[in-house]
Amino acid sequence: MTTPAPDGPAPVGPTPPPDGPVPGPEEPVQRSSRAPAEHDPFRPAHDPELDARPKPPTTEAYGADQHGLPGDHDGGGALVIGEALVDIVERPGEEPVEHPGGSPANVAVGLARLGRDVELVTWFAADDRGATLRAHLELENVRLSAGSSRAARTSTARARLDGSGSASYEFDLDWSPEAPAELGRPVLAHTGSIAAVLEPGARTVAATLDALRGTATISYDPNARPDLMGDAATARQTVERLVAGADVVKVSDEDLAWLAPDEAPEDVARRWLTTGPALVVVTRGGEGAWAVAASGEVTVPAERVDVVDTVGAGDSYMAGILDGLWAAGLLGAHRREALRAIDADTVTRVLRAAATIAAITVSRAGANPPTRAELTAR
Repeated sequence: MTTPAPDGPAPVGPTPPPDGPVPGPEEPVQRSSRAPAEHDPFRPAHDPELDARPKPPTTEAYGADQHGLPGDHDGGGALVIGEALVDIVERPGEEPVEHPGGSPANVAVGLARLGRDVELVTWFAADDRGATLRAHLELENVRLSAGSSRAARTSTARARLDGSGSASYEFDLDWSPEAPAELGRPVLAHTGSIAAVLEPGARTVAATLDALRGTATISYDPNARPDLMGDAATARQTVERLVAGADVVKVSDEDLAWLAPDEAPEDVARRWLTTGPALVVVTRGGEGAWAVAASGEVTVPAERVDVVDTVGAGDSYMAGILDGLWAAGLLGAHRREALRAIDADTVTRVLRAAATIAAITVSRAGANPPTRAELTAR
């Protein structure tokens, strides 16, 4: 994958961003005073690896040996296309707290923390919140595609947590990303949630995935947002078109209850498998996950932990699935037939690893997935 060029100037707007005029083509975007340049609140405290300056992907700091991570021998990295936004988290009886978020961005961070090479195509502004996102992603070794910071404003998601830690969301979005000028040859292309269905950006997402189908495994997580996706019947048509074009699909039982309320989640997943994917995984919160592939069906329980909140749980599970398939040497268009022939033991191994990753994530606040070093130490 190529190194992105500078973002260049943002579109002309009525008012300069709070930190001053938008930088020109030769000037880097400046971090605001609010950007976590030296400390990211999503990083676990007292982790020697994360207290150090950022390391390149697939180094020893991320748990890889000198030969790199499992599956890296084919070359190529991951390209994730989707929203990066600021979560405004409201807990009962507490003041709102802002954190970097967005489902696809969370998946990108999850993969990067596992040492994978990741580029993110996204859309945010050169404002204070955008600077926070940029600093967060840079510290996590996620490369930003050129042109990702030209939005008029940085999108937000207000997450209201109930007493159990479950979140409901309210969104303020601007999703009009530019098509990447250079795509490289990633072995994985991932999208999901709002980015794949909200126009005008959804057209860019679809075109990017189509362009990468010849080199990359395509993965998709509907991560349904009913407030943004209109009526369920219309949303289902869009989601099922994306499912049919994907190789790997992860969907929650809650998503399926909204998209197909009259069908059992397993029946929907079985039907989806016949339309194109090699693997469909249905997550069921504390009840674990169920998956179907041509080789059969697999159930894997969730790990039992004390749940702090569920923010980012599904995204970390998605990253875990993709990392597991990567380690098994099943990513890349040239491995598509091998992925279709995935056996039940491999699916079980992949889902167990993903369950561990998700369990660590929900055991602490926010979308805070583990590093390779944390997993190795368990």
